[in-house]
Amino acid sequence: MSLTKIEALRAYARMMNTLDVIHIESLLADDFHYASQWVFAEITSRQAFMDYIEPKLVSIATSGTRAFAEIAELKTYPGGPCVVMAQGSKDNLLATVLAEVEGGNIKRLDMCLIPPPSAATRTGEYPA
Repeated sequence: MSLTKIEALRAYARMMNTLDVIHIESLLADDFHYASQWVFAEITSRQAFMDYIEPKLVSIATSGTRAFAEIAELKTYPGGPCVVMAQGSKDNLLATVLAEVEGGNIKRLDMCLIPPPSAATRTGEYPA
């Protein structure tokens, strides 16, 4: 069975909601890419992403400010399922996360301001 985009996004949301990389690590392609519209350099490997995300999750855990990752749907470009990220409260929307899957793995994740999370239809699903 091949990994779908919605399953990839649920795995990412589960990681963010539980602050545990175990939910996504085995799904990442070796040549996985991660880009954020707030960061200049793109991450271009699974290991580089793990080196980036693990301390970030620890930082969120120790900050006392909870992150919320909700499954949503974009009706506008690029369309389809996404994750909307919020921090502090479920309505403090900060970013949209898009995913690409290939060959049964997550090939790419993009953390975006555009399209804005407010453009997505929220589902109320917070995978844990």
